[in-house]
Amino acid sequence: MARRVVALLALVLAPLAAYGSEATAGVERFVSRLAAAHLTDVAVEQSFTLYQPDGRSPSSHGEQRIWIKTPRRQRMEQVIEGQHETRLMVEDRVWQRTADGRVAEVPRTDADRQGLYLIMPLGRTAAELLGEWRGLGIHDDVVSSARVGGRELTIIGARPGERDTPAIWLDPEYGVVRFISRQQLPTGEGVVDLALSEHRPVAGGLYFFPYRQEAFVNGKLLVLVIVRSVTVNGGLADALFDPDALRRER
Repeated sequence: MARRVVALLALVLAPLAAYGSEATAGVERFVSRLAAAHLTDVAVEQSFTLYQPDGRSPSSHGEQRIWIKTPRRQRMEQVIEGQHETRLMVEDRVWQRTADGRVAEVPRTDADRQGLYLIMPLGRTAAELLGEWRGLGIHDDVVSSARVGGRELTIIGARPGERDTPAIWLDPEYGVVRFISRQQLPTGEGVVDLALSEHRPVAGGLYFFPYRQEAFVNGKLLVLVIVRSVTVNGGLADALFDPDALRRER
């Protein structure tokens, strides 16, 4: 009986292992392209538009500057309706400088683990990246594929036809082109769908960056981001990512 149970488990787990290997292989290709580009830091300037709940009418506009540097450091400066805010992330800790100049350490949110870290996960291994995605509710033992715009994509976390299940859509050349998650919103749990498009080469043709980014909530457009410029390996100063330096800034 014990041997039969072991044999049955082997039959069940074998395809799951194959799916896991397929997901890992796709992510390893993604990470290797990033590593081949020898990226150590990235600076992005972009504008964004927030939309009303109907997803049709713009409500406000803003500007952002984002810097990423290995290992696992990110700084975002944002101006919206004349109010300036800065958010600094180092490893798993986050500090925020509000419009009134106060600096405080704040809890890390799912939004901090998304954004540019999805697009350009500098210094991550495939295992680390898959681990972070699992933390966002993505099951890497479920893998399928889809052909979109003539390109074959690997979908990690969802089966064919599933559109509201947490998943990463991975292009072999562009990297992440779509990220679907379920998040707790002020109005209750909702489906957040981040679509990345208009990719352009930013590192000698080895790595591409999406110049258009759209976030939908329950199928309605919430945020539209248009990237103006991307600079790689500019030698960003470590002080940009220093919480004490952030407190001293005026």
